[in-house]
Amino acid sequence: MTDPVPLRQPPTDGRLRKPAWIRVKAPTSPEYGETRRLMREKNLHTVCEEAACPNLGECWSQRHATVMILGDTCTRACAFCNVKTGKPGAVDPLEPENLAIALAEMGMKHVVITSVDRDDLDDGGAGQFVQCIERIRATAPATTIEVLVPDFRRKPGALEAVVAARPDVFNHNLETVPRLYQAIRPGARYFHSLKLLDGAKILGDGIFTKSGIMVGLGEEKAEVLQVMDDLRSANVDFLTIGQYLQPTPRHAAVERFVTPGEFDDYARIARAKGFLKVSATPLTRSSYHAGKDFEALREARRAKSSGG
Repeated sequence: MTDPVPLRQPPTDGRLRKPAWIRVKAPTSPEYGETRRLMREKNLHTVCEEAACPNLGECWSQRHATVMILGDTCTRACAFCNVKTGKPGAVDPLEPENLAIALAEMGMKHVVITSVDRDDLDDGGAGQFVQCIERIRATAPATTIEVLVPDFRRKPGALEAVVAARPDVFNHNLETVPRLYQAIRPGARYFHSLKLLDGAKILGDGIFTKSGIMVGLGEEKAEVLQVMDDLRSANVDFLTIGQYLQPTPRHAAVERFVTPGEFDDYARIARAKGFLKVSATPLTRSSYHAGKDFEALREARRAKSSGG
């Protein structure tokens, strides 16, 4: 059942007003300040800041940050993303070491490493992902590692290199339904992204795979269900679904705010389709509660293996 509340409210600036269920408090905790200090000190970027994530305050207060490697400038210009577009700088050779040290200082048990798109690099940045994984394994061996990678389009060998480094979770987001790709994700191709996820599962020999989409961009429910089926065909273990929020007036508009009840429906359907783990709420993002979700994912696999 969906919630019987109005989805559209009279805007004052041409944009829909945020409903109460996705409003969050500004970050104020000491832990937030310490996390920010450490990121600046080690010259690290976070997708939390660059993408204006609504969960930043909560996550940083728990000393969890999603690190964005390979700089803060993307070679693509997706209509939903707040990361700046342009010509990126040189890859920082100290980044893997600084990242490993920062995680050790924070005592982080589970880390999510993502990146901008680096179409300018021969390997799309795969080598930097590999070095980050290797340095974390050496410096903080108890930390589990989740990578949220770009699509490595036209970068032969990139997928194989990252999978061979054995992250615990291989994540690549589809972001939206295929009909909306040209408008929302013009530099990407839906079926290439599906093939990437399928390849990671085939090559990974036990690596968990994960993907996510945003809703509220004008997609139909039937299209979302088809994406679920496509991801299950690629044997993806973990699905995330969250509300799209417009970062600035220059970005794609929010077509509507999906209600909590609709998210509950999506979660129920996805579980029935066989995903090991599903997170579907208005504030869900790829790395939101990633550590807890990883533990739940492992437990779900154990239960399935034992016939529980």
